[in-house]
Amino acid sequence: MAERPIFIPTESGRTLVREIPIRFTWHSGMAPSQKKKNIAALHKNAAENGFQNLLEVSSKSERQIGRALSAFALTLDVGGEKTTIECAFQASKVFEHGGPYTDLLLSTSKEAKSDPRLRSSGRLLGFELDGERYPLFPPSIFYDWLYINALHRHIEWHSELLQSSGFTDIEFNPAKSINCQARSVAAFVALAKREEVGNSLDSFSIFKSYFFDQ
Repeated sequence: MAERPIFIPTESGRTLVREIPIRFTWHSGMAPSQKKKNIAALHKNAAENGFQNLLEVSSKSERQIGRALSAFALTLDVGGEKTTIECAFQASKVFEHGGPYTDLLLSTSKEAKSDPRLRSSGRLLGFELDGERYPLFPPSIFYDWLYINALHRHIEWHSELLQSSGFTDIEFNPAKSINCQARSVAAFVALAKREEVGNSLDSFSIFKSYFFDQ
């Protein structure tokens, strides 16, 4: 058995996203077929607990929108160049002994994530992107800021997203990771349903208040 969260956007209250753990039978192995079995098992058990109409947000999703919204695929503009969320996030990292490694903006998502400098430059201190500095804490806030800024501009996906009740990312293990694209999507949908996306993106400090100072 395994346990993974599902992310449910809320339309009111202090919390934008409800994070609900779901237990299900895990199919081991790295093959895409095994990943898809795990997605199906997670969604099946979630439905049995009353959470239906979930969208998997990852490269393993059965739906085009889920694959398109993977951080490896979703694009944004940085300094006039189009790049992916993954590349922008990795290229923004500032370490004790190096960074930001802005050349990663022009690499592939896979290359950016596996660049050896990210593991040999000492302790992570924060982020810098387009001349702006961003803090390491609260955890995940810079990733959410990047992701929701990008998603806000991809209006072709908004209508379909708003029809989903919740979101998953089978690759995300909360015991090992902090950032999660499915959680970011859920937060975007919550802000959209509250008609607050535009206001939240006016500045980073305002954005942070929607998550931590409500």
